[in-house]
Amino acid sequence: MLLIVGTIRLPAENLTEARPVMKRIVEASRAEDGCLEYSYAEDLFEPGLIHIRELWTEQAALDLHFTTDHVADWRAAWPELGIGERNLRIYEVGEPRPT
Repeated sequence: MLLIVGTIRLPAENLTEARPVMKRIVEASRAEDGCLEYSYAEDLFEPGLIHIRELWTEQAALDLHFTTDHVADWRAAWPELGIGERNLRIYEVGEPRPT
């Protein structure tokens, strides 16, 4: 499995405009084969900081995700939304275990 975690940052004044765009990418990605989790969350203390978490079954599913229209639409929206700083990492992970 592949875990993607990290953040993106946009001007806080653009959050209202960004929310429906982020909702579309999240909903479309969650419907993809191989997507186990996909979420964006606003930071409670830093307006404009968005935390991202994705979980994919395998690299092939993630590679296909990057070719979808919804990813292209999301990336095309970045300049208008002011998304400039992205800090995302991909980790290979095993099966989860209870804590």
